[in-house]
Amino acid sequence: MSGKKFDLALQWERIRTVPGLGRDVAALTFLVVMGVVAAVVIQTQLTPIAPWADHTVVKAEFSSVPGANPEASTSVTIAGVKVGRITGSELTDHGTAVLSLDVQGKPQVYDNARLILRPKNPLNEMNVEINPGGPPGQLLRDGQVIPASQTIRPIQADEVLQNLDDKAQQGLHDMLAESDVALARAQTELPGGLNAATDTTVHLQPVVAALQTRRDKIAQLVSAMSEISGAVGENNERTTQLADSTQATLDALAANDAALRSSLQQLPGLTDELRHALDGTQRLTKQLNPTLDNLKDASEDLPKALDRFQDTTDNIGDVVDALGPVVGKARSVVSDLRPFINDANHSLDDLLPATDKLDRDTGLLTSYLVQFRAFFYNTKSVFGAGDSQTTIIRGHVVAPPGYFVIPQKKPNLYAPSPGENGNRPNPSPGGLLNPPGAN
Repeated sequence: MSGKKFDLALQWERIRTVPGLGRDVAALTFLVVMGVVAAVVIQTQLTPIAPWADHTVVKAEFSSVPGANPEASTSVTIAGVKVGRITGSELTDHGTAVLSLDVQGKPQVYDNARLILRPKNPLNEMNVEINPGGPPGQLLRDGQVIPASQTIRPIQADEVLQNLDDKAQQGLHDMLAESDVALARAQTELPGGLNAATDTTVHLQPVVAALQTRRDKIAQLVSAMSEISGAVGENNERTTQLADSTQATLDALAANDAALRSSLQQLPGLTDELRHALDGTQRLTKQLNPTLDNLKDASEDLPKALDRFQDTTDNIGDVVDALGPVVGKARSVVSDLRPFINDANHSLDDLLPATDKLDRDTGLLTSYLVQFRAFFYNTKSVFGAGDSQTTIIRGHVVAPPGYFVIPQKKPNLYAPSPGENGNRPNPSPGGLLNPPGAN
């Protein structure tokens, strides 16, 4: 070990001492480093998987894999993102090919996944697009191969042309030749044609949309008819019952055709009455809004009224409590008054003949009010010994209307002075002291 260290030290000393040797060694070292960096960059561009990164190998079977060259680092994508490359291919016993796909990381690929092999440029470089699938499928196990029924291979141009006969191939050759001549004047003629084609496509877009809608509806109709046909075919008994029920219904309608016509003729009158009823309902609804407004206002005042009514009911309770002793005492009083009430009933029966004449007597008394007034004004007694004029014995005689027991005379116009005998003038109409009929 000491000898190797000595040799390294000797070589380092040689590089330092020999003129130009240090520069050559530095240049060589730089070139080696640049070569390593370039190799790493090239490898990174050829494959997205770093040598030290985790990766998964997915195997898929194709009926044929034209243009899929593992040495060309054909890319593998999932949802359009490059995730790996094709690392190998092998032939199976039944004439199909199995591709080995090296995918970065641990993607979730299920056994119901689908793979498409398609060209990515005119040079026929291939790209594998993976649709990883999902539940209810199961995750792929190590070494499990996706079958050819779940993969799609590309169709090559020669496969299309080889199905044409000689005349068709010659016509295609001529068409391509004429297309080359036509494309020679493409800069001057092609833009106008493309613009016209664009306008035509824009105008055809509603037609295509309508056709697509029609196709969808036809598909739905066909599906519905298929389901109906299947349901009808599976249940003949119910179909027979349905036909019998339909026939019975039609027979009943035919038997009651007259009644049905009469009912239909009455429909216009019913609609008129219904219209009038709806008009009345409309008027009612117009009056309903003010009523609801009034109810709303009343509901705002109702709590206050209820509060006041609560106070009143509280006071009524106090009053009822206070009336309890009074009612108790009044009970004995009422019991004592019951005999008197029975006697009062008999007394009222006795007073009934007298009350029948009260109206006549009251009317008669009212007619003599003027005479009574004059009498009480002149004297204080029916049998007094004097009045304001002389001392006499005076009586009061009442004569029925229309009969004059005492001859009439002119009224006495004498009126004593206010201070004489303490009497006042006669307040009767005309200032008479002795009204007619008083003497």
